Amino acid sequence: MKKLTWLMAVGLSLSTAVWAQEEPKLIVKPSGRILMDATYVHADHQGDDLRSGVGIPDMRVGVGFTYGQWKGKIDMGYAYGKVNMKDVWIQYDFDKQNFVRGGYFIHQYGYQSCTSSSFKETMEEPQSNAVFNNDRMPGVMFEHTDAKTLATLSLVVETDAMKQTTDKTGDEAVGALTRLVYHPHTERGNMFHIGISGGIEGARYSSDPALNHKQFTLASRWPMRVAKVTAQEAVITDAKVMYKFTPEVLYSSGRFAVAAQYFWNRINRSNGLHSFTGTGAYVTLRGLIKGRNYSYTMNDGGLAIPDPGNMELCLQYNYTSLSDASAGIRGGYLNDWALTYNYYPNKYMIWRIRASLTKVTNRSGFDDNNVSILETRFQVKF
Repeated sequence: MKKLTWLMAVGLSLSTAVWAQEEPKLIVKPSGRILMDATYVHADHQGDDLRSGVGIPDMRVGVGFTYGQWKGKIDMGYAYGKVNMKDVWIQYDFDKQNFVRGGYFIHQYGYQSCTSSSFKETMEEPQSNAVFNNDRMPGVMFEHTDAKTLATLSLVVETDAMKQTTDKTGDEAVGALTRLVYHPHTERGNMFHIGISGGIEGARYSSDPALNHKQFTLASRWPMRVAKVTAQEAVITDAKVMYKFTPEVLYSSGRFAVAAQYFWNRINRSNGLHSFTGTGAYVTLRGLIKGRNYSYTMNDGGLAIPDPGNMELCLQYNYTSLSDASAGIRGGYLNDWALTYNYYPNKYMIWRIRASLTKVTNRSGFDDNNVSILETRFQVKF
């Protein structure tokens, strides 16, 4: 009897030890972000709104965790007297190549998905992406990556689901997004990928009952954050469904890289009104003037942030059309040229200087406008 009791005690101890070895460890890490901008602006028109100055356009505090195959993130932002929810999601990793993520975040759609807003190599994102892509949306995303491909599929709900309850919004608009990338070469200094993204989305919420879930508002701002002023805007009424797609290409050799993307969005309308088509495109040239060759991020499908100590120059041209004569909508034609210098002193800090010239024409109710902007940003992220 004593021997049996002893064996049971030993067995229980061994099973407890095995369980302790298998139990994953909870790892919690705080995170933060600070952006400090100074901007000089000269405009032919809208001078009362487009003013020079300084500001802290983004400050964030958050926390992330990992627990075995589980991950999560909570990120809150503060800017100009307002507190906003940023990323809030939970992720489950099936293995090293497949995961599913649910919550409130930016879903994969096009090349700009590979970087967050403060890590755009040209300081501000291309206006075409701001117009035709989505901000954060509630939803679920599945992602697969391997040596040659990246594939995602998202089921999303309109952004206003995070701002209003359904007794205010009515039935929420839903949609689906996907991104497919083929990247046969991902070696440092030798990269090439080509991809295409597509989506379908229902008409959006409006506080006007006559327009609620019967409209889309597509808009972009002048490329600065010290002042937030609309450069283009198209309000498409009697809207039913938006279909969209965007092809992308990336090539990098040594210290040189080029990325390009085209956007096409079609909004079908009711009551016999002609559908609205919006288009845009950009091309970005990047060159390291100090540092090693560019590298690739497999899970994000794009260039990684350059190494600490590197310096680079970026040249970008962007075109965006929100005017469609057949639909009777003149949201404006935008052309933007930008030159950006980036210095990466360490893995937590970036200093940027950007000079840009932006021209908007054919916007209903506004004179054609040319805006020159010189700005600099020092940012910290941990």
